[in-house]
Amino acid sequence: MIVSRDHIFKGGELKDKVILVTGANRGFGLAITMDLSKAGATVIMLGRDLGSLEYAYDAVLNAGYKEPILYPLDLEGATPENYQELQDNVLEKFDKLDGLIHNAAILGVQMPIEQYDIKLWYSTLQINLSAPFMLTQFLIPALVKSEDARILFLSSSVGRQARAYWGAYSVSKFGIEGFAKTLSEELEKTNITVNTVNPGKLRTEMRRTAYPAEDSSTVPTPEEKSAAIVYLLSSLSPKMNGEQLTIAD
Repeated sequence: MIVSRDHIFKGGELKDKVILVTGANRGFGLAITMDLSKAGATVIMLGRDLGSLEYAYDAVLNAGYKEPILYPLDLEGATPENYQELQDNVLEKFDKLDGLIHNAAILGVQMPIEQYDIKLWYSTLQINLSAPFMLTQFLIPALVKSEDARILFLSSSVGRQARAYWGAYSVSKFGIEGFAKTLSEELEKTNITVNTVNPGKLRTEMRRTAYPAEDSSTVPTPEEKSAAIVYLLSSLSPKMNGEQLTIAD
C-alpha cells in the first residue's frame, strides 16, 4: 500500500501522545522526531550517542516544538535489564505509550554471503532485528495502556524483494517483515496495530554508502517524507494492521 508523503500539519494533531523513536538522533529518525514534536507529541528519543541526541534535542527546542525526552541506549549491547528499566521509566513517567517507531538500523556491508564477516553479521542482526524484538516485548505493557497504540517498523525494498549482495541487512529486514506480521496477528484483538513502512529513497548517509555513484540531489530528503510517519501515527490515518506500507517517492 502506497502512502502519500504530502501531508501538512498545523500542530496539535498528536497532542498528549507519547511516542518512542529509535535512532532519533540523525537522518530519518531526527526528521520524524521533529515532525512528531511539531504535531504536539512527547517524543522519547532513543539513540546510542548522547552527543548527537543532545544536538537533536536542541534542534527540536530551537524550532519551538514540544520538548522531547532523551534516552541513550546502545541497541547492540542492551540487556533485558536495560529494557526493563526503560519500561519502568515509561510507565512511571507517562503510564502509557501511544507509538513505537523502530527506525534504528545499520547497513553492514554489501558483499557475497560466502565472504560475509561473521561478527558483522551478528551485529547487524542484533541491531536491526533482535533489538526491535526485545524493545517491543518490553514496551507492550505500556502500549496496551493507550487507547490507540501504533507500532511502525521501518523496512526496506530489500526486505520484501531479495537482492544479491545485501547480506545481513536484507535478511534482517525480511525478518522484520515476518516479525511484524506475526505480532500483528497476535495483537489483532487489542488496541495495538502493527505495520511495516518502506520509506523508499532517502537522502541519508546510509543510502550514500549503499549507492556512492548516485546523484543525491535527485533523492528526497528525510524531511520531505517524515510527515507520512506523523500521518500514520495520527487519527487522520485509518487504522491498519499487518500491512506492508511504502512512502511514495
